[in-house]
Amino acid sequence: MNSSIKGIATATLALLLNYSANPAFALPQKINHPITVAKSQTLTDTLIVPGERVGLITRTTTKKDLVKFFGASHLVDKTISGAEGIGSFAATQVNLNQGRSLLVVWSDNTRTKPLDVRNLGSAWKTREGIGVGTPLSELRKKLGNFKLYGLAWDYGGTILLDSSKLARYQGKVILRVDAAPNAYEKFANDYQAVSGDSTFYSSDRHWKPLGIRLAEIIVVLSPSD
Repeated sequence: MNSSIKGIATATLALLLNYSANPAFALPQKINHPITVAKSQTLTDTLIVPGERVGLITRTTTKKDLVKFFGASHLVDKTISGAEGIGSFAATQVNLNQGRSLLVVWSDNTRTKPLDVRNLGSAWKTREGIGVGTPLSELRKKLGNFKLYGLAWDYGGTILLDSSKLARYQGKVILRVDAAPNAYEKFANDYQAVSGDSTFYSSDRHWKPLGIRLAEIIVVLSPSD
């Protein structure tokens, strides 16, 4: 793995230390009036602030808080694997409607400190209006002519934020794009031209026919800044 790949690997894999392979389960919590107010906020607060919060979820949020915010019936504890199959990680899926579902990844099996939030639905947006589904043309308006990794490998489509107008988000959020499902079959030459362990500018002509959109957002809640 060369030095440029190590850079993006650090942004992703450093989050995965000290996880446990065994899932933990929290009992449903009694919800009182103040919690009802908090739950009503979750219906409208779908703001992503990289490095700080995803709606009401911050770096101090616990599993018990998720129960209060969303209700125990919307939560599913699980264990996930890390990038390249490295490590096992405690996580809690939050199942909500209207594109608001998400996955909280925890620092350990106690589920008292989140490392990141991922698998975000399309309702979640940054202040710049960036969310899952944002097309490449819009990303270029907001980020400039940025660099990104080629498609079809473990870090495929990952945007190098330090090459963009949003360099201040480096290490606080990970953005990854992908092609339309049928792009490889319809535009094989273009797809292959921007695939693999290399970096490309977002202005490369081979991206244009592939239907490139933002496919994944990982919001880091314990940034190393």
